[in-house]
Amino acid sequence: MSQIQINTTQNVNINFTLAAIGERVVAHVIDLIIKIAYGYVAIESFYAIFKDSEWFIDMDYWSRFAIYSLLVFPALIYSLVLESLWEGQTIGKKIVKIKVVKIDGYQATFVDYLIRWFFRIVDLNLLSGFIAIISVIMSDKGQRLGDITAGTAVISKKNKVLISHTIMEELGNNYKPQYPSVINLSDNDMRIIKETFLIAKKSKDFDTLNKLRTKIEQVMETKSDKATIPFIDIIIKDYNFYTQNM
Repeated sequence: MSQIQINTTQNVNINFTLAAIGERVVAHVIDLIIKIAYGYVAIESFYAIFKDSEWFIDMDYWSRFAIYSLLVFPALIYSLVLESLWEGQTIGKKIVKIKVVKIDGYQATFVDYLIRWFFRIVDLNLLSGFIAIISVIMSDKGQRLGDITAGTAVISKKNKVLISHTIMEELGNNYKPQYPSVINLSDNDMRIIKETFLIAKKSKDFDTLNKLRTKIEQVMETKSDKATIPFIDIIIKDYNFYTQNM
């Protein structure tokens, strides 16, 4: 499978596996079924409730069209809302285990998801998705037009290296932190640090580990004599200690 290298905000390069076209199509079909099912239930339920109402019977075509449009509006913004709330995933993407990420290493914003959603008109609605498929095939980063414009890509979360997607750590009752300045880090910093640390340690990528250590020390404005792996491990635990006890 094709891969993409993303330089994180910690100035560390991480390789991700790009989502295959088949995975993206399956996720799209799942989401499409959900949207169609919602639209059908919403319209049929409304009609069943109000079909005998005098105001509904007297309503002209355009008024009915406006009401039905409002009923199906949630389906129209389905992808935009869920990707914004679930950090690049919809129900279909969660099931297939793929997600949208920024290729510059930063967290995708609502504007990025909005751009992707807007370009669905061209990518997915015109020519039944043919434009999106061609764009993904031709792009070296597997991007449809919306991804190219928003600076995003779709990656697979089915990594061979298993990592925890949470910054939480189990700490003993007697744990004593060693680096108070760890509070200078944010939750997003710690998430990236932990994911990078686990991947690099598993693959024995000491160059990445040393770069990660240097960046951590710069942000925390501290120096340590400890070896790199124990140092980063303590940083992760210290961060959890302070954030869990604030």
